Amino acid sequence: MSKFRIKKVAVLGAGVMGAQIAAHLVNVRVPVVLFDLPAKEGPKNGIALKAIEGLKKLKPSPLGVADEATLIQPANYEEHLGLLAGCDLVIEAIAERMDWKLDLYARIAPHLAAHSIVASNTSGLSITKMGEALPAAVAPRFCGIHFFNPPRYMHLVELIPTPATDAQVLDDLETFVTSALGKGVVRAKDTPNFIANRIGVAGMLGTIKEVENHGLTYDVVDDLTGKKLGRASSGTFRTADVVGLDTMAHVIKTLQDTLTAETDPFYTSFATPPALKALLELGNLGQKTKAGFYKKVGRDVLRFELESRDYVPAGQKADAVYERMLKKPAAQRLKLLREAEGAEGRFLWAILRNSFHYAAVHLASIAETARDVDFAMRWGFGMRQGPFELWQEAGWLQVARWVQEDIDAGKALSKAPLPQWVFEGPVAQAGGVHTPEGSFNPTTGRFEPPRRLPVHARQLFPEGVLGDGKPGFAQAGTTVHEDASVRLWTLDHEVLIASIKTKMHAISPEVAEGLTRAVELAEQDYQGLVVWSGDEPFSAGADLQSMLPAFMAVGVAAIEDAEGFLQQTMLRLRYASVPVVSAIRGLALGGGCELAIHSARRVVAMESYIGLVEVGVGLVPGAGGLTYIARRAAENAATSTDKDLLKFVTEGFTAAAMAKVGTSALESRKLGYLLESDIVVPHKDELLYVALAEARAMANAGWRPPLKRQFPVAGRNGRATILGQLVNMRDGGFISQHDFHIAGLIAGVVTGGDVDAGTLVDEDYLMALERQAFCALIVHPKTQERILGLLNTGKPLRN
Repeated sequence: MSKFRIKKVAVLGAGVMGAQIAAHLVNVRVPVVLFDLPAKEGPKNGIALKAIEGLKKLKPSPLGVADEATLIQPANYEEHLGLLAGCDLVIEAIAERMDWKLDLYARIAPHLAAHSIVASNTSGLSITKMGEALPAAVAPRFCGIHFFNPPRYMHLVELIPTPATDAQVLDDLETFVTSALGKGVVRAKDTPNFIANRIGVAGMLGTIKEVENHGLTYDVVDDLTGKKLGRASSGTFRTADVVGLDTMAHVIKTLQDTLTAETDPFYTSFATPPALKALLELGNLGQKTKAGFYKKVGRDVLRFELESRDYVPAGQKADAVYERMLKKPAAQRLKLLREAEGAEGRFLWAILRNSFHYAAVHLASIAETARDVDFAMRWGFGMRQGPFELWQEAGWLQVARWVQEDIDAGKALSKAPLPQWVFEGPVAQAGGVHTPEGSFNPTTGRFEPPRRLPVHARQLFPEGVLGDGKPGFAQAGTTVHEDASVRLWTLDHEVLIASIKTKMHAISPEVAEGLTRAVELAEQDYQGLVVWSGDEPFSAGADLQSMLPAFMAVGVAAIEDAEGFLQQTMLRLRYASVPVVSAIRGLALGGGCELAIHSARRVVAMESYIGLVEVGVGLVPGAGGLTYIARRAAENAATSTDKDLLKFVTEGFTAAAMAKVGTSALESRKLGYLLESDIVVPHKDELLYVALAEARAMANAGWRPPLKRQFPVAGRNGRATILGQLVNMRDGGFISQHDFHIAGLIAGVVTGGDVDAGTLVDEDYLMALERQAFCALIVHPKTQERILGLLNTGKPLRN
């Protein structure tokens, strides 16, 4: 295994992508220098400094914690090129001008470290042409590295080698991008726009063409091409607005400039759409200019109308019959759409047919295997399935015949026939391009397994493609116990794994019983326990709906018993004689947050969102969350030079009373739900590997649970101080009377109730206060309105 380490990175170009790439490097704790031109006025680093400051204002935030923008080191090409000698990776992300890029390469080449990797973040220019301009010593260490916008959130990174790129350099870079940056890597051939943008933008242009052919409006199209079709919720035209119509136009121009009718038989469909051309002329570039295909005026959303070159009311939805069609199994779904008489159904078949057609015709020239295409479209364009996966699921040969019939009838965007390998040979015999043996490579004519680097061993359950035959986590390992709520299992007979199976991994009484059983089994036969589920979220919280029947039958006593049992489950986890590690990915809200904070350690994916949100349904955290806040406040005050306990209590109170949720693992740590000792893992599929290793390491180090002890609370005076601040918020109309009432109950628990400041209490005492507050609210009419409102609409009600 290569020992190459990337300890520091330089990013050249402080534009939209360069600055956000630098931000993500900070997120994953990689030191980074952000270069740009020297400013003509003011500080020489002015351009880079302005970009760094701008990162704090972007939404969604490119930074895990906004004020960490200051960790990016600004630099300029005039004064600081010497800093490149200390960088192991240099990422060029300047404007898409080949001449500018080549000039910059000539300028930086003398300053590069002898071992450093140099990579261009171009979205489609020739990597080989750039590499030819580099000195012979640098060329083997050069390649393309294409991040997708926004780089923090988009999983895809395409790596594009040149003929001169050293194979080990590419492996080293893939290792870094995978594990350190948390990305899904696809290696692309050096063709215009590579894989995802080549197929995605061609698909977008084809969609616009079919919109014109079928006379549909943008809002109807977005309703059809979003979640209902298994794609990004923003659909086609909202996505274009978010990306930026100028960016879209540039990518289209790359296709127009670098391809011809001879190199791409779909070339005639690459003309700039009239609507896009009109919007560019108007300066309406999408979200960045607050007007594009859509425009928001007050609370009203308007859509662009080409005929009038003006905006008209939007909000029209597709016919419900097509939503029902799209829920059918793949084979039935495509047959219904192909035979549909309505414009919307014919449109959907047309765009799916075009995507199959384009991907098949170009597979050999842009990618190694069909797997790369499907991953690129899933990770780069937010599709639930790639084009080949959907085609294969619907019936390979039948769909192929339908597509070819449309090509022959002149209905497709191109007359180019489907490649011969579609109908004959191993693909036809296997019923698709993905098999347990591997995915089809049209160049070799074989099914090829995924590339395996040592870093991939950290992904115990990597993402696969339909048809690859890999067993999922739900069937893996040895099952120790399984019921409808939890599965307790092991991979190595050393660490027990508890996987929650309920919807949204909600914590029901049965889940609590399963977790208690998991602790008992782990203490008997294993070194530790890991709470992990192979899909998101970690847990959306306590299962309120499961408690309602008992509440209706028995009354509040049933709720008090259920809460008491849940609290005892959390304490059982906290004081287990083996280490309990929560492996968190996605939402960990309410009871999910309480499960996490009562674990001995947390191993957390970067994109995890943790918080106590019970006030949204008119309740207080009732499974130890408020007890945790009071205990951590006392612990923090004890180790701080500032001994003002109320200050630390107020921080936790504010987070719970305002239902603050960390927008990243890093911000969740700032809110107090993660500790400095907890581990943040950039790649979601490495989470279980790290959690198991952590549990073993803790056990091998002789881990012991904490001793139960008393701790001081702020008392009635602390509660009075907090309430005084809340009165102003209530009287100013910032919170409702019921919000005030709930916050008062939260304040009462975290300050320890009606006791003197400094009184020593234990967790059982505070949990009793929690139960009292929770049960008092569950019978409150306004809380019941909030609960029913959430259950009925899925949205919080404020009353």
